[in-house]
Amino acid sequence: MSFYRFLGWSFVTSLCGAGLLVASFYLYLTPNLPNVEQLRYTQLQIPLRIFSSDDKLIAEFGEKRRSPITIDQVPEKLSQAFIAAEDNRFYEHHGVDIKGLLRAVTQLATSGRIQSGGSTITMQVAKNFFLSREKTFTRKFNEILLALQIEQELSKNEILELYFNKIYLGNRAYGIEAASQVYYGKTVEKLTLAEMAMIAGLPKAPSKYNPIANPSRALIRRNWILDRMLDLGFIDSNQHATAQETPISAVYHGSQPETEAPYLAEMARKVLVEKYGDEAYSEGFNVYLTINSRLQEAANTAVRKGLEGYDERHGYRGPENKISLGSPFVTENINTVINSMNDYGDLIIAVVTEIKSNQALLYTKDYGEVTLGYEGVKWARPFISVNRLGSTPKSVSDVIQPGDVIRIKKLEGDLGWRLAQVPVVQGTLISVTPSSGAIKALVGGYDFAQSKYNRALQAKRQPGSNFKPFIYLAALENGSTAATLINDAPIVFEDRNLEASWRPENSSGKFFGPTRLRTALYKSRNLVSIRLLKKTGIRTTRNFVSRFGFDSEALPNDLSLALGSAGVTPMEIAIGYSSIANGGYKTEPYFIEKIENSKGEVVFQASPTLTPEAIAKLEINTPDSQDGSIAPPLSNDSPQPLSLAEASAPHPPLHAYSEAERIIDERTAYIMHSMLKDVVKRGTGRRALALKRSDLAGKTGTTNDQKDAWFSGFNTETATTVWVGFDQPSTLGRREYGATAALPIWTDYMRVALKNTDNATMKQPEGIVTVKISTETGKLAKAGDQSTVFEIFRKENAPKAETTRTATPLDIQPATTEDAITAEDIF
Repeated sequence: MSFYRFLGWSFVTSLCGAGLLVASFYLYLTPNLPNVEQLRYTQLQIPLRIFSSDDKLIAEFGEKRRSPITIDQVPEKLSQAFIAAEDNRFYEHHGVDIKGLLRAVTQLATSGRIQSGGSTITMQVAKNFFLSREKTFTRKFNEILLALQIEQELSKNEILELYFNKIYLGNRAYGIEAASQVYYGKTVEKLTLAEMAMIAGLPKAPSKYNPIANPSRALIRRNWILDRMLDLGFIDSNQHATAQETPISAVYHGSQPETEAPYLAEMARKVLVEKYGDEAYSEGFNVYLTINSRLQEAANTAVRKGLEGYDERHGYRGPENKISLGSPFVTENINTVINSMNDYGDLIIAVVTEIKSNQALLYTKDYGEVTLGYEGVKWARPFISVNRLGSTPKSVSDVIQPGDVIRIKKLEGDLGWRLAQVPVVQGTLISVTPSSGAIKALVGGYDFAQSKYNRALQAKRQPGSNFKPFIYLAALENGSTAATLINDAPIVFEDRNLEASWRPENSSGKFFGPTRLRTALYKSRNLVSIRLLKKTGIRTTRNFVSRFGFDSEALPNDLSLALGSAGVTPMEIAIGYSSIANGGYKTEPYFIEKIENSKGEVVFQASPTLTPEAIAKLEINTPDSQDGSIAPPLSNDSPQPLSLAEASAPHPPLHAYSEAERIIDERTAYIMHSMLKDVVKRGTGRRALALKRSDLAGKTGTTNDQKDAWFSGFNTETATTVWVGFDQPSTLGRREYGATAALPIWTDYMRVALKNTDNATMKQPEGIVTVKISTETGKLAKAGDQSTVFEIFRKENAPKAETTRTATPLDIQPATTEDAITAEDIF
């Protein structure tokens, strides 16, 4: 009797001791536990995403791939799959499943190690949000206490929603929506039952049961979960059988861009990091750019086509690598070489395996074996120098040999393959909305993977004749007219700092005497530009040109300015031309339209500088829903809501703007429009006539030795600049000019950009008059003049009828140098 009493008291004592121990743990640990109320306001780490204006994903930056969803968006069967796999008594317990804990303790006692933690879904939420992953009794006790508190504060659905969005499921996927995208490339509502069970099997061991890395283990785990779902009554036998018979279909789906704009994505990333710091990668910001995906893709295609075309014109440089086909491991060697090479553009890496019957058999990674015929290689004359090529090949074997590692390109319309090579030349394209400065499309080089150097913003190159419109505008603003005669005659510059005199020439090497400015511009006469700059004044011109955003300190303080010797970026040129296109206003370029936080609230809205015409359209088309008005113009020092602290509160997307500054007389801009239209109609930009439009204006540009080729062109709705050249300046070749290297790229892009749009021409402003003039004198036409044209003038600058009187000795003046057609020395 006393023995049983001893056992009884021993049991009571043990219970009291255990209770005391638990109470001690509780009192010791509770004060240090975090407040579970924080879970209601927890900001999950969501990557930074960049989108086009039409909601196409451009890029994603961040360590964790996550797309939070609400519990209402989770399919019932997916919830049941996780409950069956992780916590079948989830809706019955209050955060801790005693049976599960006892099972874990038993396993520990019998095996001597922790096999399962007996964790409920609620306990996993506590661990994932508040605790480390170390396996200790203290952490487990904290987990239990937190789980009990969580159950008191949150509903079961709230707990599940946190769990579904937080849980790690392998391959950088955090949360079920991200996992669905990573493994199956679709959203959770489109998952099949078998796919749901597969994802539900991942939390236990994301690497061990990964359907991509370990498909056999993943299949066992999936089928076990399907069995559990059947036992728990979540699915019927037919659903169970169908799902178990479904083969594994998981394939890694990276965060694939829907629109290729990596240079712009990098520009946006830098802005966000400057504003928000490292939190930019985890706060879930969605950045919407000004670009349209259709135009951006057109820009990508145009630039690549143009650069590849230039490269082909200058010959084939040979294979990128060679492989010995005699090795017993030749297939493995081929795959190793292909996998070690970077993909550029839409060029496919291929290995020549055999040549027969004037055809080459090629092995490619994605297309398997393909055939390359003579038509695909006959362009490939050997490259000797930029100005010299070898003979035209007579057969495929003249160009490639077995073992060559080459690039090929798939022809449109399933017309076979064409030999290609990665261009060494580079180029850029910037397209701008003239009325606002919004970037429509931007390409910073042939391929971002090849070079991250953004030539649109970073390359300071000489614009050559592409700069002449700004020289002419300065002259027009200071009294010259489109009919002003300037002598096209030789000029010699003497400079003590130079070893030889500088003798600028026209591209033709000829001189044409007195020439009207309109003709000189569309024929791109260098000597006229130099004399015109001298006439206007270098200081006056430099001050005027700086209005367009060019750095006046970087502009040369000599007459070489007339030939575009200043180093400028393509972006500066594009914005300068947009000021001509919009009628004379200075707009600021921008490419971020708005930024949203993880809740979809707008935390930043662009406040562009707009022309008065654009403001008028905005007021008509986007009235406020309450009173029909829009936000007033912003002053230049208006604060921008881009601090991280402010990002927590939404800012409404007001149609705020500031009015653009007028920097050119609208009549001067109109005259320049007309002169630059002539460049397209009858000058160096004639290739743009292929677009069959009457509203296009622009200017070519080529620098000394053809080191830089440019074309900038526009109508009033779109201004686009293209540059082509080598990163390390060297000649493009003696037949490569702005019209041959850059203009075709511009034309290919603008064909898409202007498709189905009406002509957009600047309206004639008041104060413009049209006068019939003599082409020989530039003055008012007289009866009997053999050659006359109509010219437009600012009213005050229009030529007047001359009065005839007898000359006196006082009227006779010595001839000026400007009137002579002889060589002139300028010191």
